[in-house]
Amino acid sequence: MRSIEHFINGQSLAEGSRDSDVWNPSRGEVQAKVGLGTPSTLQKAVDAALAAQPAWAATNPQRRARVMFKFRELIEANMQELAELLASEHGKVVADAKGDIQRGLEVIEYTCGIPQALKGEYTQGAGPGIDVYSMRQPLGIGAGITPFNFPAMIPMWMFGMAIACGNAFILKPSERDPTVPVRLAELMKQAGLPDGLLNVVHGDKEMVDAILDHPDIAGISFVGSSDIAQYIYSRGTANGKRVQAFGGAKNHGIVMPDADLDQVVNDLTGAAFGSAGERCMALPVVVPVGDDTAAALREKLVPAIEKLRVGISTDPEAHYGPVVNEAHKQRVENYIQMCVDEGGELVVDGRGFSLQGHEKGFFVGPTLFDHVKPHFRSYKEEIFGPVLQIVRADSFEEAVSLPSNHEYGNGVAIFTRNGHAAREFVNRVNVGMVGVNVPIPVPVSYHSFGGWKRSGFGDIGQYGQEGLRFWTKTKVVTQRWPDGSPMGDHKEAFVIPTMG
Repeated sequence: MRSIEHFINGQSLAEGSRDSDVWNPSRGEVQAKVGLGTPSTLQKAVDAALAAQPAWAATNPQRRARVMFKFRELIEANMQELAELLASEHGKVVADAKGDIQRGLEVIEYTCGIPQALKGEYTQGAGPGIDVYSMRQPLGIGAGITPFNFPAMIPMWMFGMAIACGNAFILKPSERDPTVPVRLAELMKQAGLPDGLLNVVHGDKEMVDAILDHPDIAGISFVGSSDIAQYIYSRGTANGKRVQAFGGAKNHGIVMPDADLDQVVNDLTGAAFGSAGERCMALPVVVPVGDDTAAALREKLVPAIEKLRVGISTDPEAHYGPVVNEAHKQRVENYIQMCVDEGGELVVDGRGFSLQGHEKGFFVGPTLFDHVKPHFRSYKEEIFGPVLQIVRADSFEEAVSLPSNHEYGNGVAIFTRNGHAAREFVNRVNVGMVGVNVPIPVPVSYHSFGGWKRSGFGDIGQYGQEGLRFWTKTKVVTQRWPDGSPMGDHKEAFVIPTMG
């Protein structure tokens, strides 16, 4: 049985008396064991980070960027290996796993320009003989607590920005699929990153709480469920840390009567069922405006769903693979039954799906509901599986109100040919990331990712300039160089200085 160990100070470390199963979701079999660390494991990582970070912060940004350039090359050279590892533990198909890695790599590419991004501001002559300038300095040690659904992308979103800014970083990945995060740390070392600057510790709630409470960890980034995000934000900030915590989602796709329904169906099937729906930016709710639009959309959607191929992660013809484990499969199927009990019309039922030769795999077929109502619990909560719900709206106003009033505010999309409708929707909808004829509006690396309401706790987004703000603190210097002339009694020194 393969063992997955911690990666601390540039080398593997086996520590901890407990372990957790790492499954192969396609086969329904345990393929590895990951050791779960303790607070003493975390302390070893912190000690390594404390020893390495000051010299790294003093390294000029151009040299730090060169490590990121080399890491980018190594990721591209090892793309196939990384994608297959990721797919084998998560269950997403290999092509989708490559997309997971690529979206993380785009943030690494952004960090290659860190010398430009880190520049401060300077004002000459802000007062008589006085200049004012600002500089961005690293926090010290940052930590990331990442989810199972993007084991490459989200770690790279976090540690790429943090390390490029001069911090050391401790990554606590999901124990469900931990191999790729360790492999990323090994590649960072190969790229020239000094030991101790990127450490990977495995664990469960005990490790999370140790990170939240450790006095030497200055900033924490988290992605996961909203309840855990709120817990991490509350406990971390109570301990004086800078925290960004991104939670769940229930993203809506608004379909106007003038939308190109062929495009909508193509986009919807990918956005709702891709990666078995295990994306925080999936599109699990579609809102057609008007019954005619709903009927036409459903007529096209059902045959498209029935053509979807569910397969093992290495099947190049599969549209999506299994969910991550048996418990998650049961959770998704429980939500399907819940929606039936609440009165939703089950149009396509994905329960009981079995793949020949892989009967133990954690597969859930694509599922479609119609006539779902906003008061349904299955609508209010995040299912995180291959389940699409149709919630019909009578008007544009009602369609805007549905995502705006939902407790989650991560992403939303509108499908229309009408520029005025799109502009009104973009301006009025109470959601953090909006797509216009784009079903999964994840911003590019030089913008920033972040949801609203219970989808995001903290006011600074991931990556881009927002990420740079999060992983640095601004120092502002006001300086004057006296000419050495006699000073007199200078009663004005007792008056608050102004720049007039």
